[in-house]
Amino acid sequence: MDHPAVAQQYLTHNVQSTSTLKQLLPELQQIEAIIQQDKQTHLRSKVLCHVSREDDELPIYALTLGNSAQDIPCVTYVAGIHGLERIGTQVVIAFLEGLLERLKWDRVLAEILQRVRINMLPLVNPVGMLNYTRANGRGVDLMRNAPVDSHEKTIWLAGGHRISSRLPWYRGKAGEVMQPEAKALCDFITQDVLPAPFSLVLDCHSGFGFRNQIWFPYARSRLEPIKHLKEVYYLRKLFMQTYPHQDYLFEPQSQYYLTHGDLWDFLYSQSLESSNVFLPLTLEMGSWRWIRKNPLQMRQLLGLYHPIKLHRLNRVLRSHLILMEFLLHATLSYENWLNKSDAQELEQQALAMWYS
Repeated sequence: MDHPAVAQQYLTHNVQSTSTLKQLLPELQQIEAIIQQDKQTHLRSKVLCHVSREDDELPIYALTLGNSAQDIPCVTYVAGIHGLERIGTQVVIAFLEGLLERLKWDRVLAEILQRVRINMLPLVNPVGMLNYTRANGRGVDLMRNAPVDSHEKTIWLAGGHRISSRLPWYRGKAGEVMQPEAKALCDFITQDVLPAPFSLVLDCHSGFGFRNQIWFPYARSRLEPIKHLKEVYYLRKLFMQTYPHQDYLFEPQSQYYLTHGDLWDFLYSQSLESSNVFLPLTLEMGSWRWIRKNPLQMRQLLGLYHPIKLHRLNRVLRSHLILMEFLLHATLSYENWLNKSDAQELEQQALAMWYS
């Protein structure tokens, strides 16, 4: 590579090759088009890292709207941790596009963004999405990759294992550093989110059950409630009272299954080192309802996790906007509801509901 002409030829080939890959990944193209169109008018973007696929590199983007001060509350929307679950990425992108359109005319939203920060990591596992796999390019399930272990027995394989990357739910080798995608996410949360006095995360997934579900930590124990159980309970209460006709189950993840290596367990435990409040939530979109209405989509691997018919896709893209908007306003107004005088009673109600 010493000869300039050879070096230039290599670089040109690399750019063209990466461009070809992006054409196979429309979600990444859409993210980059949004960045280009906004031209830093409202949106700030940065590449957290690049991940390799053969000789090519794909970026992982973090996009930010609103006040960048560290003492401002923030809400973060994450998606694409599992490559097969691309509907989560599309939901987050749709929400972002709506916000950017509103900023062209909505003075109320512009004023809101002076007092809150919105982060979006819409595609954490681009190689997995390109390969149509749950895992990343190295065969590691990123949601089993954090250095934490379940306190209780997990489901064999599905709870996370170290047998082989040829099997699903592989955690990676013991003692290895986290995968670059998982580390990039964790570093961003640690540096850009945890310093906020209050922060919420919504991590968008699909593929479990007929109902839409909102989960919170821990994934490591059915017996151990999180420290901020009453806060999560009251947040649920606010959501149910404000939108009584919604269709979400709002419960600890541990009620369904336990896992090793959960990223949000790991990051929540990190957050307890400060007095700030960090509440990570997972949206699990019930893909079984799409399969029930269209069993033929099971002929495609993607059909297990994604609505295939256009009208169902459009319905999903709009159906979670209320939840995402609610979390934005709950973050902005956290001081009005977070520290309730009846905290002990709320704690008892939460324990009775979820840990009796």
